[in-house]
Amino acid sequence: MQQIPDDVAQAPRFLHLLIQEDLIEGWSLVREMGYQGKSGRVRRNHFGDYSEAMQAMLKERDSQIKRGYQVVFVEGQHHE
Repeated sequence: MQQIPDDVAQAPRFLHLLIQEDLIEGWSLVREMGYQGKSGRVRRNHFGDYSEAMQAMLKERDSQIKRGYQVVFVEGQHHE
């Protein structure tokens, strides 16, 4: 089990999900997670099209909601 440093023991955790178009004809789902006020860990997954990336993001979001996370900010634009 990983020990949490004292200075972040009380800090809220965060998860940031972002879909962005990449330069190799696809889309990336970017996940950043960590403790507020500290650097987070970033993971990227490539998808062939926007709808695949969106499905993966929604699945990740729903999984984290079940673990107790709350959606606090949503921004986006419709992609054709």
